[in-house]
Amino acid sequence: MPLLSIIRPDNPTLRKKAVKVTNFGPDLQSLIDNMVDTMLTAPGVGLAAPQVDVSQRLIVVRLPDDEDSQKEHGENAGKLFVVANPKIIKASKDLVDGVEACLSIPGWFGNVFRHEEIIITGQDRHGKDIRIKAQDWLARVFQHEIDHLDGRLYIDIAEEVWKAGERPSEEDEAGEAE
Repeated sequence: MPLLSIIRPDNPTLRKKAVKVTNFGPDLQSLIDNMVDTMLTAPGVGLAAPQVDVSQRLIVVRLPDDEDSQKEHGENAGKLFVVANPKIIKASKDLVDGVEACLSIPGWFGNVFRHEEIIITGQDRHGKDIRIKAQDWLARVFQHEIDHLDGRLYIDIAEEVWKAGERPSEEDEAGEAE
């Protein structure tokens, strides 16, 4: 599968509200496969269609499946989530801050408050309705990617943003790019 180019914030597609996915045919299936390959090669844990210059409400998410991730995230470690038209239908009142990065903004990190737990609905890659309950890092990744579908970047809501290497504790805190 060909790798897709990940666009930067100067591309207007990143700032537009993406359109609903209505056709789950071969073109969407190819886009999904290419997005997954692009995300894993980058490497990242999430990718939204607008990040590859496609203004559709589509995200792919996959947490690492290494031993540490398996201990921390259980069955969600290494599990691929493909969600068309994702919508957060419930969110915990508890907000937690955490370090985020983005494949569209390489070399930068930010501290962002996100809901600790969420429930999202949407469709799988074939158009079947799905419901996902996510917490902790998985919930953060979903919120980050859904923000992309609404033209919002983590730097818009971050408490603090810094360049890689400029914050002494960032190696301890930062995960993979989302």
